[in-house]
Amino acid sequence: MSGDRAQRGSVSILIAVGASLMTLFALAAADLGSMLVTRSRAQAAADAAALAAVVQQAPILGQGTDPEGAARETAERNGVSLVSCQCAVGTTEATVTVETQPRLSFVEGWFGRAVRATARAELDADVMTYEDGGG
Repeated sequence: MSGDRAQRGSVSILIAVGASLMTLFALAAADLGSMLVTRSRAQAAADAAALAAVVQQAPILGQGTDPEGAARETAERNGVSLVSCQCAVGTTEATVTVETQPRLSFVEGWFGRAVRATARAELDADVMTYEDGGG
């Protein structure tokens, strides 16, 4: 009978350790999921910022002449920071890099790591020379 009681105690310990390990894995998986979602959002924001920068340069659209400002504004509206914008006025392309911090709660090694995304958009060269012939 005393052997049966000792086995019950060891099973309880194994269940407690197993539950603890499962909890740790679940928390790590949640942080990994947060990193992946943040990466996806950063890429979408970079795509939008690059598109805003290149659209800003099309004279026919009459948007203005500040592609970097347009990229920065679009990035900030999407919750990320603009790191760089290679988007000179008068060119047909823009390459934008953005950065954001994921919300993590468990895996300490990932704290302080920024998520970066880069996107490139290009206008058809004909758009830069298009003239509205309507009157």
